[in-house]
Amino acid sequence: MVRARAAILREFGRPFDIGYVDINAEDNDVIVRVKSVGVCGRDIVVWRGGFGNLRPPLVLGHEVFGVTEDGEPVGVYPADPGSEEFLPLGERRPGGYAELMAAPRSNIVKLPDEEFDKYAAATCGVATLIHASRVVGVKPGDRVLVTGASGGVGIHGVQYLSNVLHANVIAYVRSKEKAHVLESLGVPAVTDLSFYRSLGRVDYVFEIVGAPLINESMRSLRRGGALVLVGNVTGEPISIERPALLVMRELKISGTSAYTKPEYEEAVKLIGEGLVKPFYKAYRLDDVNLAYSDILNGKALGRAVLKP
Repeated sequence: MVRARAAILREFGRPFDIGYVDINAEDNDVIVRVKSVGVCGRDIVVWRGGFGNLRPPLVLGHEVFGVTEDGEPVGVYPADPGSEEFLPLGERRPGGYAELMAAPRSNIVKLPDEEFDKYAAATCGVATLIHASRVVGVKPGDRVLVTGASGGVGIHGVQYLSNVLHANVIAYVRSKEKAHVLESLGVPAVTDLSFYRSLGRVDYVFEIVGAPLINESMRSLRRGGALVLVGNVTGEPISIERPALLVMRELKISGTSAYTKPEYEEAVKLIGEGLVKPFYKAYRLDDVNLAYSDILNGKALGRAVLKP
């Protein structure tokens, strides 16, 4: 057993405490010295208390990148590779908002280099959209709308859809400033979900925001199109305001859950090759509460990355 400084969630919706936790390495675990850990939208939902099966105290953080005890640069696949259920680090076992963490050896993925921040910023987003695009079968040339496209999943996922899958992507963001950033990546961006009246409807919507936008984004789908629910950042219930829209246009709604280990490894490879540009702001672990404030107030572009 070793002790490590960590950001500890002691009460849902309240600031993190910085303190010390015990790191217990089980059989076949590897101790990872954390260099960078991304703050995922799922972390925000957990922080709000959106998962009824979880109880504080918790050490969150499943987008973990660092070095093993022998100095090898690695990422940590955050789920059980032998299970179909996504049970991330930071929920079932302590996560990466800490100087050290223990991870199963089977979850360790070698990195191509030691630029830990770029992997913490982009891997989860790219892997999530790799998986989501396969759930519905996106092909080159398909028209795809991505909401929440300035967040960590969106801004990196649109690059995968555009640069690797060669889909025709439209990014929805809330501000013109953020739209300019997406356009600098070669991705058309809109700040109004009625864009389809002039630009035409899309084949797929990747709904990252969830409840606040789902009814508006669904209207942009062509007949027979599909909405893929990637996230629900506020954790509030989702309701369909116009069921007739689903019926008359024969629309589909599909869920998508995280990603597999091979998809995670594929994301790491694409980022290492430079096919995805990382967007992030780095914070010291001690500034975790500032990072959360910036995310909740819409100040973050891309990922917030914590550096213990």
